Amino acid sequence: MLPTRQGSIHLFRFAGIQVFLHWSWFFVALIEINNRSKQYSSLVWNVLEYVTLFAIVLMHEFGHALACRQVGGSADQIVLWPLGGVAYVSPPPRPGATLWSIAAGPLVNLVLAPVLTVLFLVARQAEMAEALPNFYLFLRAICFINFALLIFNLLPIYPLDGGQILHSLLWFIFGRARSLMITTIVGFAGVAGLILIAVLGQQIWIGIISVFILLNCWRGLLQARVLARVAKLPRRGGFACPACRQPPVLGPFWRCARCFKGFDTFETHAVCPHCGSEFPTTRCLDCGSSHPIAEWSVSAPIPPKL
Repeated sequence: MLPTRQGSIHLFRFAGIQVFLHWSWFFVALIEINNRSKQYSSLVWNVLEYVTLFAIVLMHEFGHALACRQVGGSADQIVLWPLGGVAYVSPPPRPGATLWSIAAGPLVNLVLAPVLTVLFLVARQAEMAEALPNFYLFLRAICFINFALLIFNLLPIYPLDGGQILHSLLWFIFGRARSLMITTIVGFAGVAGLILIAVLGQQIWIGIISVFILLNCWRGLLQARVLARVAKLPRRGGFACPACRQPPVLGPFWRCARCFKGFDTFETHAVCPHCGSEFPTTRCLDCGSSHPIAEWSVSAPIPPKL
């Protein structure tokens, strides 16, 4: 569903975050630059506009990654591709932490908006449209692109930032599983609207983006159903995930990587009872993090699941 390091070029590393550029970016860049070649008197400005677009996207993704780290989550990879960028973030499974990790991306565009607007107004006041027409058109385009990215990302359609912000806000009220279920249902309605716009306006890129959103919205719905089932399972006392503080489910829900048989890792202390394989870490079925089983032991009562 999302671009990965496979088929991507490593660009650089900043603050411990690796940045990659997917090979398909170059293919689409050639098409888009050629389609807009008549906007400027020189193709150099088209290239500069396209590169600046993705510089803004990169700053947006770094907003997600750095905010995620600020709340104790992990974020070490960003992949740029034709549809934008993806920051691989894993915030703590709490609504507040998730909300800040997601909202920080659009916040970058919000901060850039007045800066770019002032630059454009200064250029217009200085009558650069006459003296430096290419530079003037470039500033106008970048100002518009930043606003467009901000507005589009804030649409309440999962998995766009707006949809994930909606999920985080509803999480405070309905819990993780139900809030994700509600958000994906809203997302399907939003995707239907985008598809209608793409068809009526004959917008190919909006259609492609709609398909991408639809697939990820469906994946979110499946995840919500899994989370809902996990939430109803009985829990084992005396243990809690070091990350999300939830007690583990009771039953043979862990599968041995060697013999592929299910077992209850907390009953056997991370040893497969069928083949004797030992596992250095145990995965939490609630938040997905993995930790040595010794770190799961608790002596204090575990708070109820919200």
